[in-house]
Amino acid sequence: MNTLGKLFLKGLVVVIPVSLTVAIMWWLAREAEQILGGLLSRFLPDGWYVPGMGMISAIAITILVGLLTHVILFQKLFAFGDAIFHRLPLVKTIYSALKDFIAYLSPDSQIGLSKVVLVKIPGQEFEQLGFVTREDFSRLPMQLTVEEPIAVYLPMSYQIGGYTLFLPRSCLTPLDMSFEEGMKLVITGTIISRDKTTKVLQTDDKED
Repeated sequence: MNTLGKLFLKGLVVVIPVSLTVAIMWWLAREAEQILGGLLSRFLPDGWYVPGMGMISAIAITILVGLLTHVILFQKLFAFGDAIFHRLPLVKTIYSALKDFIAYLSPDSQIGLSKVVLVKIPGQEFEQLGFVTREDFSRLPMQLTVEEPIAVYLPMSYQIGGYTLFLPRSCLTPLDMSFEEGMKLVITGTIISRDKTTKVLQTDDKED
């Protein structure tokens, strides 16, 4: 029974992520087909509607919205709608969390291109995984008193939030780890394991 229990748990590790991914994608496709497909079947002439056109229309609309984000007029409209959502109680909490999480998938995301570092805050005994988001502050209207400042984003586990610190370079240890690997470790509370040992790269100060 103990062996069967272990095999069952190992099976869940494989089945649950695949099942949830397929279920979410299926739900999105089904909802898009029901909503947009229903609208198309009403407005198109008889016999023109083909099953699947609703999902294709949803993809096309999403691409169109992405294209409109490059137009200044629509950028202002999107910013206006974003401001409204951020002012609504409870809605702003859900909206902000979802927006921050989805922002990691954006090709323009600076966080997705950032370096993974191990942060050692002066005077503290613990270390934390972070992501370098900015190293040049010459174009920002702000003056930092930190020597050789670097902006580091520190996300919280399970993506419930995060904060940005401006730390000296000496507090950071670069890691041989991709952004995706680092986010998996942080979001899951380091529950997942990594096949190969992470290589810690020495900073310039330590090499000297």
